[in-house]
Formats: sequence, C-alpha cells, structure tokens
Amino acid sequence: MPIKCLIIGSGPAGYTAAIYASRAGLQPVVLEGLQPGGQLTTTTEVENFPGYPQGVDGNQLMADLRSQAERFGADIRFGMAVKVDLGSQPYRVWTDDGTELVSDTIIIATGASAKYLGLPDEEKYRGQGVSACATCDGFFYRGKTVAVVGGGDTACEEASYLAGLASKVYVIVRKPYLRATKVMQERIASNPKIEILFEHNATGLYGDNGVEGVHLVHRKGETDERRYDLPIDGFFLAIGHHPNSDLFRQWLEVDANGYIITEGASTRTVLPGVFAAGDVADPVYRQGVVAAGAGAKAAIEAERYLANLYSQS
Repeated sequence: MPIKCLIIGSGPAGYTAAIYASRAGLQPVVLEGLQPGGQLTTTTEVENFPGYPQGVDGNQLMADLRSQAERFGADIRFGMAVKVDLGSQPYRVWTDDGTELVSDTIIIATGASAKYLGLPDEEKYRGQGVSACATCDGFFYRGKTVAVVGGGDTACEEASYLAGLASKVYVIVRKPYLRATKVMQERIASNPKIEILFEHNATGLYGDNGVEGVHLVHRKGETDERRYDLPIDGFFLAIGHHPNSDLFRQWLEVDANGYIITEGASTRTVLPGVFAAGDVADPVYRQGVVAAGAGAKAAIEAERYLANLYSQS
C-alpha cells in the first residue's frame, strides 16, 4: 500500500505540514533531510515567531514543532531523498540509504540555502555575528554597526531595513556599481546611515567574542589595492538564496532562479497530488512563520486531494 502523504523536508513548512496531515489521519512520513529542522537551527535566538514572547532558540523551536508532529503520529525519519520518479502515480522516492518509498501525495518542503562567500570565518562566526537574514536577526544589532554584502535589490532591502535599527550600515559591493533597481539604489544612497563601499571584497572576519570586524580589500588585484580592517558588530550576507529544488526540476515548473512554481495562492504544483511549501517555493518572504503557514495549506490541500482520489477508486 502506498503512503498517503510523504513530506520531504523538516523546517517550519515540513513539520507544520506533518502536524496538520497527522491530525487529518493521513499518517504522514517525513524525511528530515540533510539538515533536520532547516535553516532556523542555525539561528541562536528567534524573536519573531508567534507564541514565544521571550524569544526561543532556533533549535528549540524546531524541536517543539517536531515533538508536536510526533504527538499526532507523524512518522519522522532521518534521511534525505536522493532520487524521485514523478512520472506516474503513485509517486516514487528513494532515500540515501536505498529505501524506496511510494506515496499518493508528496509535500516538498526542502527549503532554500543562503549563498555564502565561502570564507572559513563565515562558518566560525555563524550565529555569532554572521547572518543571512536581516529580518530575522536585525533586532540584535539595534544601535550597532553592521555590514551587508551584496549589490542587488536584496542587499539594498536588507541595508534599508537594518538602517532602521543599526547606527551605521556599510554595504560591501565588489563591483564599481550596484545591480539593484534605480529606486533601490536611490533609497540607500539617500540614507545618511548607509555607506556604500564600492570595489571592495571581504576576505575574512575577526573577533574574540563573535564578530568584531571584517578584513577588506579595495580594488583587489589592482596596482592600487588596499587592505584594511573595518570594525563592525554584524556581517549580513545578501547575495541570494538557492532553492533546494534540483531533485524535482525534471518534473516540476520552476522560475528562473529555481523556485518551484505553484498555482496562485495555493501550494499545488503542475502535478496532481504534489505540493510545494516554504522557502523552496517562496522567493519573496523567506520567513519561518510564512513557511509554517504554507505547510498547513499544503497538508489541507493534500487531504482534500486524497479525499477526492479515494472517493473515485
């Protein structure tokens, strides 16, 4: 017998989908993936998720959601999907240990991964001054000095947001110009708290108790190259996200950046019984609470789909 509902991924979207699907009697199986709990497990303190007035550690938040899903009977398994066949129903998924799973519905909640510069210090200071989400972590830098890396609309949006909290925001841009739209360029250029450092590369970070500064190179590789250290309290990456959709691109529609395309405000994909929820299908908001809401929608839509499917059989 096929599984009724297979959930691939275990961030806020995956665990919330599991809660709703379990309570609906769908007996969902959850593949937690390479990073159980998703991106929020790399955040030390989450203060903007409803229900935690004093804030909550990211790992604790995900543990709470996981525990709630298990309470209602979700079958949560450690492992990741490495191959799928969505060419016909029921759908087939293979895990990294060689197990084959067959399911009538699939909820894809594999999230997205922030792009990093690849500096060893980024990992060293992750959660201690390095962040890829200003909306998530900006509050901790109220009245402090921060730097944003990137030259596109996302970087400008992050810089503008942080300028409302921090005392000073540096925007580190490796090119001599911004790639952002004109309106975004004008917005940060006119903000007295924001200083744009064109033709700069960050080569490392330093600090004994978290990030205390960034190593910079101006005009790297040129005859007038200049290296110096810039004191900062926070280092924000805004060079984009990579949706974890590679496994499904053969079968589903994705946009130019790889985000899975869903039908309107729903989580339905082009394939019947296949749903996408959370950051893998969200290039705009990328917030835990939004992903959780999408997970709930996906489970409700899966339940309705299965009710119709079984009524016809």
